[in-house]
Amino acid sequence: MANFKKISPEEIKDNPFHLIGKDWMLVTSANKDTSLLCGKDYNTMTASWGGVGVLWNKPVAYVFIRPQRHTFAFTEENDRMTLSFFDEEYRSALTFCGRNSGRDFDKAKECSLTPVSDENNFGKSVWFDEAKLVLKVRKLYSEFLSEKAFLDQSALGCYSNGDYHKMYICEIEEVLVRE
Repeated sequence: MANFKKISPEEIKDNPFHLIGKDWMLVTSANKDTSLLCGKDYNTMTASWGGVGVLWNKPVAYVFIRPQRHTFAFTEENDRMTLSFFDEEYRSALTFCGRNSGRDFDKAKECSLTPVSDENNFGKSVWFDEAKLVLKVRKLYSEFLSEKAFLDQSALGCYSNGDYHKMYICEIEEVLVRE
């Protein structure tokens, strides 16, 4: 198992625009099952939309998940999720996790990723031993994006099927970096 150390959100040195938009991340959520079979008791998906900042006097991350994604049901059932970031050598794993469903594959097994988990009273967190940075977060707010709320109509082109993302604003509770 890799050695991780805890740091505060303010100590993250990586550029969030690059981490999320260029490097991508795995968004992972779980149910309370005790096994670690991806697609069954947790699921992960690749995301390149989201951000970090401060809201309600808390360090937060926000992520967007479409309802048809297998990970969506897990995020609805659990107060916790993780955002895992990787070095470039894992690009093919992130591509696989973005193009394939946990309904059909054990993504971690297919990509040679090692799931790690812990659990507390509010839910289980699952992340990957190969990550260079992990944000362990707790949901504070969620809401579907709404067509009537778009001020810039050009963004609606991302939703030709009307399948609007659900936005999750999450408090960053713990940050782990590989030592």
